[in-house]
Amino acid sequence: MLLLQDIEVTEKAQEVAEKLSADSVQSTLQNVIQEVQTNPEGFWHNALQDLAQFGLKVVAALIIYMVGAWVIRYIKRLINRIFERRKTEHTLASFVSSLVSIVLTVMLILATIGTLGVDTTSFAALLAAGGMAIGMALSGTVQNFAGGIMLLIFRPFKSGDYIRAQDVEGYVMQVTIVSTKILTLNNKVVILPNGNIFTGNIENLSAQGILRVTWNISVDYGVDAKACKEAMIEIMRSDKRVLSEEKYPHVKKSANAMLDPTKVRKINHDPSVIMVSLNSSDITFQARAWIYARDYLSVEPDLLERFYTELPPQGFTFAYPHMDVKVTHPVEIKK
Repeated sequence: MLLLQDIEVTEKAQEVAEKLSADSVQSTLQNVIQEVQTNPEGFWHNALQDLAQFGLKVVAALIIYMVGAWVIRYIKRLINRIFERRKTEHTLASFVSSLVSIVLTVMLILATIGTLGVDTTSFAALLAAGGMAIGMALSGTVQNFAGGIMLLIFRPFKSGDYIRAQDVEGYVMQVTIVSTKILTLNNKVVILPNGNIFTGNIENLSAQGILRVTWNISVDYGVDAKACKEAMIEIMRSDKRVLSEEKYPHVKKSANAMLDPTKVRKINHDPSVIMVSLNSSDITFQARAWIYARDYLSVEPDLLERFYTELPPQGFTFAYPHMDVKVTHPVEIKK
């Protein structure tokens, strides 16, 4: 019963609203006709005056729109020239240029409509509500969006660099506004969201051009430590891909380019070996060598194999977990 009563009330309200609307339109027409009949000269004078004012508003709106459009195009070209001069990433330049163009165009449209006498408050409120709704619906995308902008601005890596990020390792294929494509060593393409990349740790192995690789080699107790270190250094020196101060004197300059030599000690790029630990059943040496970043994936396994094959023939045997048992008092076993 309540539902039927509500439906009846709604229908009556609609009928009343339609009747009021029809009455208002009819009364307006009657007033216009009465004014034309009683004062035709005044009516046409006011109508022409209103039409002239509206025409002026239309002309002003057109002028504002044309001038604004020209200004927007000029600002867009200026931004593109600035990005080209600074050699900014193309993706970032295109995004910023498009964003500025869209924002300025919306402002220009609102200004043009306001010039015609239309109240733009409702339009502004509608745009704000729409922007808030879109932002809440795309919160994760917005985070990746912001991360992409920060990556393109600070450029911790670029296309072609070999990086480690988010437990993924490989070559950077492409950096977009929302994601980064990485080609792994097993030829898989991994797409990482930029928000996670920027807020996490990024290890760029290609940034400095050269890097140091290390190998931990464990040998038995009793070996000649000095001779073992010299043998490992000789293995590293014999590889043409391993850098040194003599063969590559320019390496020191490139490696210390980002460092202040008055505050940071000079880096020695010669191969070196140090003892890092005395374990329960072995001694661990750490071999260190500087190489070009492009040779990282080949040098590390190649030299590891050479250590394994060339050290034992020289008397430096590798250790393995074992226990020495010494019996000081033999015990007779009675039958």
